[in-house]
Amino acid sequence: MNSATVRKLLVRGMLAGLAAGVLALVAAYFLGEPNVDKAIGFEEAHAHEHEMEIVSRGLQSTAGLATGVLVYGVAFGGIAALAYCFALGRVGRFGPRATALLLSGCALLAVYVVPFLKYPANPPAVGNADTIGRRTTLYFLMMVLSVLLAVAATILGKRLAPRLGNWYATVVAVAAFALLIGLAFAFLPVVNEVPAHFPATVLWRFRLSALAVQLTLWGAFGLAFGELAERLLNPRPAKAAAPSAVTAAG
Repeated sequence: MNSATVRKLLVRGMLAGLAAGVLALVAAYFLGEPNVDKAIGFEEAHAHEHEMEIVSRGLQSTAGLATGVLVYGVAFGGIAALAYCFALGRVGRFGPRATALLLSGCALLAVYVVPFLKYPANPPAVGNADTIGRRTTLYFLMMVLSVLLAVAATILGKRLAPRLGNWYATVVAVAAFALLIGLAFAFLPVVNEVPAHFPATVLWRFRLSALAVQLTLWGAFGLAFGELAERLLNPRPAKAAAPSAVTAAG
C-alpha cells in the first residue's frame, strides 16, 4: 500500500472517528449523564466539606463532554486507520468493509471490554482519590496486556492455519487468549472502592451506559470507515454513458 493511499485512509479514519464520536456523544449524554448526576448527588449528600466548582456541572456535561468525546473519536479513528493499513490482507481474505468491522470488533474487545471486565468504569463518588494513580496504572496494564495477547493470538492462529485449518487454528488461538487473560485476571489485584450504601442501580446503569457508549463508538466507526475504505480501495466502475439522442435525419 503506497503512502498516498495510507494518507487517504488516515483522513477517512479520522472523519469516520468524528462521525462515530457524534453518535457516541448522543449516547453518553442521554444514557450516561443522568447516572453521573445521581452519583454526584450521592457524593454531595455524604460529603463533609463542599468544594468550590472550578468548572460548572452544566459546562462539564455539554461542551466538556462534547470536546472530550469528539477529540477522542478523531484520535482513535486515525490510529485505527493506521492499524487497518497494516491489517488489510494480513488477517485473512476479507474485503475492505469486512476488515474494518473485524478490526473494530477486535479492538473493542481488546482495548475496552477485556479491561472493563477486570476494572469496570466507575461514576463520581466511587474510588479513593489517594489511589487514583494505582488504579490508573492497573487499568492501563490490563489494557496493554489485552492488546498484546490479542496480537499474539492472531499471529498464533495465522501460523497454525496451514496445519490445522482456519477453524481449528482460530479455536486454539481464542482459547489461548482466554486462558492467558484469565491468568491476568487472577493475578492482578482486585480494586473495590465502592462506598457503603452507594445505590447499586446507579452503579450498574452507569457501567452499562459506559459500555453502550463504547459499543456505539466502535460499531459506528467500523461501519463508516468500512464504507469509506471500500469506496477508496474498490471503486465502482463508471456507469456507461447514456446513448446520445438520435439526431434528426436531414
